[in-house]
Amino acid sequence: MKPRSPSLLPRLFALVMAAGLSLAAHAADLTVSAAASLTNAFKDLAPLFEAANPGTKLQFNFAASGPLLQQIVKGAPVDVFASADQETMDKAQSQGFVQAAQRRNFVSNTLVVIVPATSPTVPAGLKDLTQAAFQRVAIGLPASVPVGRYTQGVLEAAGLWAAIEPKMIGAQSVRQALDYVARGEVDAGFVYATDAALMPEKVKVAFTVPTIKPILYPAAPIAASPNGAVAQRFVEFLTAPPAQAVLAKYGFGKP
Repeated sequence: MKPRSPSLLPRLFALVMAAGLSLAAHAADLTVSAAASLTNAFKDLAPLFEAANPGTKLQFNFAASGPLLQQIVKGAPVDVFASADQETMDKAQSQGFVQAAQRRNFVSNTLVVIVPATSPTVPAGLKDLTQAAFQRVAIGLPASVPVGRYTQGVLEAAGLWAAIEPKMIGAQSVRQALDYVARGEVDAGFVYATDAALMPEKVKVAFTVPTIKPILYPAAPIAASPNGAVAQRFVEFLTAPPAQAVLAKYGFGKP
């Protein structure tokens, strides 16, 4: 019998290595930098995406949208960026970190004023916040926190920013503003409706605040991501029925 050619072994080894590399390339951690208000919903929908994309593990980084963008600018290894406003995503796009064709609006939200659940005084409207009963008002820092920019825009349009700004207790994120109110450290605060809904036993919604611009959340893959295809799949997944059902459970609206 003619002996088997030794050249077959190297070829088999090469095939095994190629298959291994292919699996390694598919199995990847996908880092998602997302607005703080998305924390609970994104953690809840992660298993759905991971089940549909075997070998992929979602890693989340939650903070205010402005600081998240600064991390990306400084080279943080991020695959997907989800912002709570259009302005921050516009900045990311203008600097080449995301592409216009790949960004998607995936949810909407509402601005509300909340007070501690035990507060004896509840404002009925924005003008009430100028009263002496409201000495400290939690507002996200407008320079870096989208909810703060929405708040400032509304108060300026109402001619009340000059009266309320001196009472402002600046928050580094919408969740920090929520915590200030929940702990009774401030008399009132501006947050998203989805955040207020997380602590019904500690805060109560005084009223809803119509915003000049709709509160729309965009998401986009980072252009330099080594996991671009999976990153784009995650962005598309956010608009799919399974993800939308989770987001709706947390009070987010359709984009």
